[in-house]
Amino acid sequence: MPAKVLVVDDDAAIRRLLRSTLIRADYTVVEAGDAKDALRQAAAENPGAILLDLGLPDRDGLSIIPLLRAKGDAVILIISARDAVDEKVAALDLGADDFVTKPFDTEELLARLRVALRHQGMAEKTPTIVRRGDLTIDLDRRIVRRATDEIHLTRKEYDVLSLLARHLGRVVTHERVMAACWGANEEPRVEYLRIVIRNLRQKLEMPGPVGSVIANELGVGYRLRAEP
Repeated sequence: MPAKVLVVDDDAAIRRLLRSTLIRADYTVVEAGDAKDALRQAAAENPGAILLDLGLPDRDGLSIIPLLRAKGDAVILIISARDAVDEKVAALDLGADDFVTKPFDTEELLARLRVALRHQGMAEKTPTIVRRGDLTIDLDRRIVRRATDEIHLTRKEYDVLSLLARHLGRVVTHERVMAACWGANEEPRVEYLRIVIRNLRQKLEMPGPVGSVIANELGVGYRLRAEP
């Protein structure tokens, strides 16, 4: 069944644009113009996804992310004119699934929403194998293959890749990667993470203009690209 999407934005023109875009893609849409109404609608409508603006008239959108997250398992996609790195990191660390900066391309927005909803469905089924094209990551057996060829990774490389794979298509912040993949007795530094990512790219990439399997969200973190 198509997901129900809650659109939270105080700009009526933006809400109209998002409503028409989502309805065209067969989503059911409900709307809220401020934080208070957003929390009420989230509780009453149980949406599968929430498109949340941060510049709300009654309170900062960042402050209601944990409240929305506590009300259910809806995908939370931030749509905001704020483009500062610290704002993006804060939103993701508070529980948002992705961040799209205004002005946005509606097709990219729909693609991001599809990926987030698909990941949510995969998480509910607790997948043990993640596929991205001919790249296969067996999370139970700790085996990575390109087609039938096994790719040999170091322990740290696998730890980082498996974390990104469990969040396929979603940004994982630098801080979250380092907290998860570096032990308490190790000193996590962004420079170490960059070396691991560089090595992973060299091992995972195929020749040709395909683009990187691991995307860099500048100053924020990394995502394992999901196919649309």
